[in-house]
Parts: sequence; C-alpha cells; structure tokens
Amino acid sequence: FVLRPAEKGQAVADFISELTPATIRPTPEAVTETILPDQPGAERLDTSTPVWGLHVDGSANQQGCGAGLVLTTPDGQKIEYALRFDFRTSNNEAEYEALLAGLRLAKSMNAKQIRIHSDSQLIVNQVTADFAAKDASMYAYLSTAHQLLQSFQAYEIKQIPRGENSHADALARLASAINDKVGRKVPVEILAQPSTVTSEACTVRYEDTWMSHIYLYLTNGTLPGDKAQARKLRYRSARYTVINDVLYKRGYTTPYLKCLTAEQGEYILREIHSGVCGDHSGSRSLTYKVFRQGYFWPTMHQDANSLVKRCDKCQRFGNVPHIPAEPLTPIVSPWPFAQWGLDLIGPMPQGKGQVKYAVVAVDYFTKWVEAEPLATITAAKIEDFVWTHICCRFGIPYAIITDNGRQFDSELF
Repeated sequence: FVLRPAEKGQAVADFISELTPATIRPTPEAVTETILPDQPGAERLDTSTPVWGLHVDGSANQQGCGAGLVLTTPDGQKIEYALRFDFRTSNNEAEYEALLAGLRLAKSMNAKQIRIHSDSQLIVNQVTADFAAKDASMYAYLSTAHQLLQSFQAYEIKQIPRGENSHADALARLASAINDKVGRKVPVEILAQPSTVTSEACTVRYEDTWMSHIYLYLTNGTLPGDKAQARKLRYRSARYTVINDVLYKRGYTTPYLKCLTAEQGEYILREIHSGVCGDHSGSRSLTYKVFRQGYFWPTMHQDANSLVKRCDKCQRFGNVPHIPAEPLTPIVSPWPFAQWGLDLIGPMPQGKGQVKYAVVAVDYFTKWVEAEPLATITAAKIEDFVWTHICCRFGIPYAIITDNGRQFDSELF
C-alpha cells in the first residue's frame, strides 16, 4: 500500500479554489497599483569607483528575534554588526530589519555604491519590483528601504544561497539567541521598535527672551522703533558680546559669562543646588557658584532665592532661624492697666442732666474703656473720674497720658 498525499492535497486545493467567492480575490493589477510603492531608479554599478559590499540576514525563533550584517569596505575590511529586537517579528520582517540596518550603516560610512546580498527571495524580489508587497507591514518596510536606497549613487541587490551567506546568518542567530553580553567583540544593537515606526517630534515654541534684542543688535544692528528704547539698548549692549553665535556678558574682574534663558538657568541652579555634587547651599552662595561656573542671566539672585525656599530637603533638615522676620516692636504698656490714655470729647447734643461732654479713659494694654458724661469740664470732676473709675477699680496706674488741657495740667489733678 502506497500513500498518495499529493493527490489528496490537489483535491483540497481544487475544492477551495472552486468554492472561494470571486469578490475577495484581489487581482494582480489592483495589488500592484494600491500597494506597490514608487521604485527608485537604480543605476548600474561603476566598477571604476569604490564599491561596498553588504551581506544581511535575519532570524526569528522562540528564543528571540535578531539580525546580522557584514559590511565589506572597498579595500576588503569587514565590519560585523548584530541587532537584537525587543519586539516580535516574522522572518520576513527580520530580513527587512537587517537590510535597513545595513543601509543605515553604509550611509553613515559615506558609501556611494553598494552591492547587497541576501538569501531572502521575497526581500530581493520586492526591492527589485519583481514581487508586489501584499501586506501593509511589508509595504512599510519596502517604502523605508527605497528611501534609504535613494541615498546611494548606485546599488545592486541579488539573492544568494544560504550557504554563501553563513557569516551574516551566524551573526543573526547570535543576536537572536543571546540576551547577555556577547563573548566576541561584535557590537550588538538593541532595537526597541521597528524601523518603520516614525519618530515622534516635539514642537518647540520659540519665544523672545531677555537676550533676543541684545543678540539681534550685536549681530545685525537691529534696533527698536522707539528712540528711548533704542538708546537704552545701545548702552546695555555695550556690556555684552557674541562669540560663535553665543551671547556672553563682559565682566570687569571675571571672564566672559555665558548668557542663559530663565529655563536654562533653572536647570543650572537645580544641578548645583541638589545635583550629584550639590550641598544644598543658601541662595547667596548658590548665586556665587553659578558665577564661578561662568553663567549669567538677570534674575539669577531672585531665582536662586526662590529655589532654596521651594527645596523640600532644605526646609525639612535646615537650621531653624531664630531671628525674627522683622525688627521687634517694644510693647508700650508692660502689663494690663498700667498705662491709660485720658481725653475729653464734646460738645455733643445735650442730654439728661444737661450733660454734653464726656471724659474717656482707655487702657493701652487691654484696650479697656472707661467713660463718664459731664455737664461741665472742671479739674475737680476729672480728678473724681480718675479716682473712682481707675484707681479704685484697677489700682494706681503707672502712667496717665493726656494732652495739655487746663483740666489735666492743674495742680489739683
């Protein structure tokens, strides 16, 4: 009895082909039109000029994914390079990553002509436009490869057997299988994300700083429209100079100080105050240290003081200052009811008993008030008020403060 698996497989293929709806079958023309990117024009290699050689290979298995490449210089020197991926890839994606890494390395070496060798039939034929990229991932890799190939004057890519690509294949298997340091002196790059992922760009918003007008005046002679501001800028700019497109402040006894923006100055203050060698010094010492390092910006004293006040460790572990925040104000009255203020008010609307004046006493310490209405103002009535309302109630006072009225300046009082 002899098995015939080929005939069984053909029957299954015919069954699938016959029952598959025609609407989901993409035509080759549609695939090529929608997925195949523009092909860069590749010129024939000129053997009279130096030609670089590149062997690439990728590997993807259960232990990991990696790529290896060997770049050969025109004088025959070989540069070995390996990559290990921190993401999962297919075999074809690993082959593309190896190709892209090799092209980037050759571009950094200022190679003008390059001959590429790979054992992947899919990669080679897609780059030469013999095969169409039928997958979005393959299309992205192919587009990136074409962009890198345009950096060279001429290139040639060809498929070789795996046996002739053993050097790059060994590097690929080495990178995909090893998680620790490689024993040989082969650089292994860790690729965190696929090469087709575009890098994120951060939009920087430019704003005028305190240096802008000074720099423009010293470099281009630009002055403000206001004559007063222009004259002030001329006087101020005499203390600055520009060296290699960098603004510096002149000093009488110090070398040139590099001018910084407020954001750059904040970083310098943090590094000196609480960096690796920071000692959490005070604001004045911190400012002098910035001067000694060769930096300047107008608000450095205020910024240093603000930074020290906001430093959590300085507030937690610093010495507690016992000096009062402001000069001490002596207390006028040392104890309650020791010192009184005495005065007369009136005339006021006449009341019962024809009273229209009042004598008022206020204690300086407790602000306690004693008052009595009077019909007439005499020294005897003032003396009676002081004796009855102050001396008999609170004791003999230390001092009584009055004006120079005759009622208070009399011998009887």
